Amino acid sequence: MPATVVIGTQWGDEGKGKVVDFYAADSEMIIRFNGGNNAGHTIVVGGETVKLHLLPSGVMHKGKHVVIGNGVVVDPDVLLQEMDELAARGHAISHLSLSDRAHLIMPYHRTLDGIEERLKGNLAAGTTRRGIGPCYQDKAARFGLRAGDLLDLEETRRKLGIIVPMKQQVIDALGIEDDARPEIDDVYARCEAWAGRLEPHIEDTAVLINDALERGAQVLFEGAQGVHLDIDHGIYPFGTSSNTITGSACTGAGVPPTAIEEVVGVVKAYVSRVGAGPVPTEQKGDVGVHLREVGKEYGTTTGRPRRCGWLDLCLVRYSHMLCGLTSIALTKLDILSGLPKVRLCVAYKARGQTLKHPPADMRLFAECEPQYVELDGWADPGRDQWSRAAKEGMAALPKAARDYVSLIEEELEVPVTIVGVGPGREETVDLRG
Repeated sequence: MPATVVIGTQWGDEGKGKVVDFYAADSEMIIRFNGGNNAGHTIVVGGETVKLHLLPSGVMHKGKHVVIGNGVVVDPDVLLQEMDELAARGHAISHLSLSDRAHLIMPYHRTLDGIEERLKGNLAAGTTRRGIGPCYQDKAARFGLRAGDLLDLEETRRKLGIIVPMKQQVIDALGIEDDARPEIDDVYARCEAWAGRLEPHIEDTAVLINDALERGAQVLFEGAQGVHLDIDHGIYPFGTSSNTITGSACTGAGVPPTAIEEVVGVVKAYVSRVGAGPVPTEQKGDVGVHLREVGKEYGTTTGRPRRCGWLDLCLVRYSHMLCGLTSIALTKLDILSGLPKVRLCVAYKARGQTLKHPPADMRLFAECEPQYVELDGWADPGRDQWSRAAKEGMAALPKAARDYVSLIEEELEVPVTIVGVGPGREETVDLRG
């Protein structure tokens, strides 16, 4: 059976965790295919809030097979911590597979991430300093360590004997306290400990996933971050180190493009982002405060307050072009309640031009003035009414909220099939038919 991919269409934090959790109910296998523990997905199930950084969001459904694909960079300490925390809360993982081709984030990657970010000055991307970028650098340079190396510790020791002295020289040259300097024995000891626990989970996941597809299993691919953080197509250099578009599901999990039939674009009803870079629709006054505080817009991974503003359809339109969205999951519609007017950006103006997509030139992008369509806002109908809408459908929503959804569909020419009206799994209007 063809697969479904869930993609964030903005700067991450769109609510992908909730959407993946919702789709996972009908899926047998859920796969993470990009990024690392710089991503943060929040799921609320039965009043319990769970925050994940590496494990696929579908892990909250019992009996599901969750997979971490080759395109993910994995910090084994973080992965093991998540596994232990879930088990302690009564959510033991039924079946976890880790790609033998997934690269490992080593202690020296985190050290280098902090040093490099400090030295970049105004080119700093505002990274989470979790070692993601340096790990991808080693992957591209072809001397990274992969999960499969943990199955052959003798070979791992040999590789560390080459890699660690290289990293020592770089760290010494850049300047860092001695206690952060990696030593071969210390790094190898950690690899031994990781191998002892992760070995049963490490396998060729490309074969695993393709076998599942061939026997007709419903497979769900979970993207991390958002399209406009993509290393190639995002707001460079203010993005992440991996590809975040639909095509990354193929390269990051090892499946052919023909396997993908449905692409769900997750769109938050407004925009937010953590980190540096232009945000044309950012609101720094009362609207921005409303969105941040009512929407609880603080980074899952960093805790940093997010920059918030009106929904920017230029971003989503570009994401649709790159990713081929077949439907939209609109999240956090309820957060706009209580604003007298709501706005959607449908174009930019800059240097005498009208632009429908974000430009690659960051100086030009910083000059873009959003062109808005303004609609009436709506009063907050209360949690009971939002819950009623989740059961009865769009007709139970305020008319102004329905108009807002309709305008998004009209501008993007993509149907909205999921509407989030609260953080819980059950607070979802399902329009899939």
